Amino acid sequence: MDTGVLYCDDNLARLGTLPDESVDLIYLDPPFFSNRVYEVIWGDEAEVRSFEDRWEGGIQHYIGWMRERIDQLRRVLKPTGSLYLHCDPHASHYLKVMLDQVFGGGMFRNEVVWKRTTAHSSAKRYGPVHDLILYYGRSKKVTWNAPRTDYDQEYLDRYYKYDDGDGRLYWRADLTGAGVRHGASGQPWRGLDPSPKNRHWMVAPDELEILDSQGLIYWPSRGTGWPQHKRYREDLKGKAVDDVWTDIDRINPQAAERLGYPTQKPEALLERIILASSNPGDIVLDPFCGCGTTVAVAERLKRQWVGIDISLTAIEIMKRRLLKLHSSPVVVNTPSTVADLKTLKPFEFQNWAINAINGTHSAKRTGDMGIDGYWFFTRDPVQVKQSEHVGRNIIDNFETAIRRAGNDTGYVIAFSFTKGAVDEAARVRQEGLTIHLVKAAEALMLQRRPFGAVATPGPQPNNVEDLPLPPMRKPEDLPSVGELIASDQAATA
Repeated sequence: MDTGVLYCDDNLARLGTLPDESVDLIYLDPPFFSNRVYEVIWGDEAEVRSFEDRWEGGIQHYIGWMRERIDQLRRVLKPTGSLYLHCDPHASHYLKVMLDQVFGGGMFRNEVVWKRTTAHSSAKRYGPVHDLILYYGRSKKVTWNAPRTDYDQEYLDRYYKYDDGDGRLYWRADLTGAGVRHGASGQPWRGLDPSPKNRHWMVAPDELEILDSQGLIYWPSRGTGWPQHKRYREDLKGKAVDDVWTDIDRINPQAAERLGYPTQKPEALLERIILASSNPGDIVLDPFCGCGTTVAVAERLKRQWVGIDISLTAIEIMKRRLLKLHSSPVVVNTPSTVADLKTLKPFEFQNWAINAINGTHSAKRTGDMGIDGYWFFTRDPVQVKQSEHVGRNIIDNFETAIRRAGNDTGYVIAFSFTKGAVDEAARVRQEGLTIHLVKAAEALMLQRRPFGAVATPGPQPNNVEDLPLPPMRKPEDLPSVGELIASDQAATA
């Protein structure tokens, strides 16, 4: 099985090509049933075309759409493999029933509650602050490395407060447990019989002797009370992680890892899952990669990985993210010819073009004066046209947009330009305004340049590493699902 690969594809089709029992860990964070705005995170119509049918028919249609993928995911899991499905309360109960049917109820391991945000007011209900993660094993013999966290200082100070004089603090724990036992743990030890108290020793008397020889038993003075087990603070392995996670915060708006993806999950969340359910060298699969948190963390933790996402824009974001980790991902099924580019939908083509030049996307979706993005390094305006024979009128209008933006240089990316467009670009050059006409074929060549090369005319430095990413868009700047579908239909009419 090939790893270190990003597939730009419908995950159902791609999963069908993966071999049986080849993956150690699967994490999936599919678009939630509760919020359609997530379909237009990048303004990428591929997401809408893929998911729009999911809403028709309600929750059962959504579950059916998910089940096709879960069937394939179970098939590719190794017998020791695990699956974590991230969801919210709107569909979690339906998803669990479906997962029980696919995996078998006995393979359910946990429903993890992740407190993703702080409390806030909500109309006539308790404030919704959590997501759910449904954890299943392919069999009973899953890979498991028990995760642990640090103890609260208040807890340590309250219980680990005793000192024998050597500076080591310890807690006095019971050496007996409830209930009578008739084996070795129920026998008297040093004249102390726990049975009349309806209790038994936690370990057999011979083990108690070993503990005492190691100085790990506390004996009350003057023969009063029962001995206790000394548990030293320095020997603590950490607190076992339970199924309610309140210690992992959502991504801060100013966090360095934030990429502008509204549903982006924090790396700490994926780190806990990957460390608990895989080992170095194991294969981690994410069939809904989004901005690539799973594959980035897997790369950092020295796991092999495979990522799938239908959005070309998401694939480009992931590629840049992995390149910054000095990984060299193989990207499969992205445009490699002009003919491929012509099959893209308008928003997909626009996003591809801006990414191909390492540009930054315009934060505005309306009222942008015809500026779709900005050229990397120089920050000159860029307009993208998915058209052949772009004419003089387009160049003339863009000239106005460049001047209004306060620039003297701009770029238009299209498949081809008319003689009138070339003449108009030459004319405005005499007026001190430069408009570069960039063919899509040239943008393809720019996209293939080595990582760090800068896409501007003339000699350029080749050591730039911090490539820009699309900025986070406010909900009011996002096109609606209906608008994108209408655009899609108009483009294919």
